[in-house]
Amino acid sequence: MPGTSTHDAEATPMNPLPSPRTSVRGRLGHLIFSRVAGPDGPGLRARIHDTPGPRWFGPERPVRRVHGDAAMFIGGLSALLLQSLHPQAMAAVAAHSGFRGDPWGRLQRTSAFLAVTTFGTSDSAYEACARVRAVHERVRGATSDGQPYAASDPHLLGWVHTAEVDSFLRAHQLYGARPLDDEGCDAYVADTARIALALGVRRPPTTRAELAERMAAYRGELRVTPEARSTARFLLLHPPLPLLARPPYGAIAAGAVALLPTWAARALRLPRLPLAEDLCVRPLGTAVTAAIRWAMPPPPAVAGP
Repeated sequence: MPGTSTHDAEATPMNPLPSPRTSVRGRLGHLIFSRVAGPDGPGLRARIHDTPGPRWFGPERPVRRVHGDAAMFIGGLSALLLQSLHPQAMAAVAAHSGFRGDPWGRLQRTSAFLAVTTFGTSDSAYEACARVRAVHERVRGATSDGQPYAASDPHLLGWVHTAEVDSFLRAHQLYGARPLDDEGCDAYVADTARIALALGVRRPPTTRAELAERMAAYRGELRVTPEARSTARFLLLHPPLPLLARPPYGAIAAGAVALLPTWAARALRLPRLPLAEDLCVRPLGTAVTAAIRWAMPPPPAVAGP
């Protein structure tokens, strides 16, 4: 994916919005932005994009294109579903994340982290990773059947990273404004490895082939727990959204399910109808992501390293 310009950074939870306008486009963009960025969104936007200094990733890097595209809405939801299949990771989320009580707050914190590490200064990226590692050190416990877990465990962190990167890349290749070529896909995985290392992941994958190998290596540890199925129901059927937002969210949710590997969807008892996916799910996902891009213009130009 060589040749990324600052205008390739499309609308996502990571790419904040200019000041609200009186147009339909402006109101819609402001509504989306306020949900995913929170009350400090404008201030965070300014700090990320206006602060001078070296960045981890230059404007040509694939990670900026992927994390700056509206396809992340579908990829992010699919990643949560996939990550839930590791019992220890799911137990840690269920016990410590508070996602049910404050789902928007969790989304906003995740969006801020991705924004800072992708577009922010190197110092800010290091600080964000350090804060996450400090939180992980305090997250410990056991699953319902007695398996201990620690959020700081490099192996568990590796699963979360693998599932996330795989989902983000799958979504971008299907719904992104400009999908990556093979070289760009490998470069994206290599870019995300830098963030993973800063979080404590050991030997993260650096190519798409390595990503697939790592996913296969975790398969024997994955299984569905009651917490995983409950989480899937919450995310797909009972999101904390007003009625008017349910139809577009439904398109995002359907896209997220269709994005899952077949074995993962089957494990979560989520329906997969290939014909319906081709005729309905993908066109709807494409339409929704296009609408988000329209509503949320690209962020201001950001400096490279």
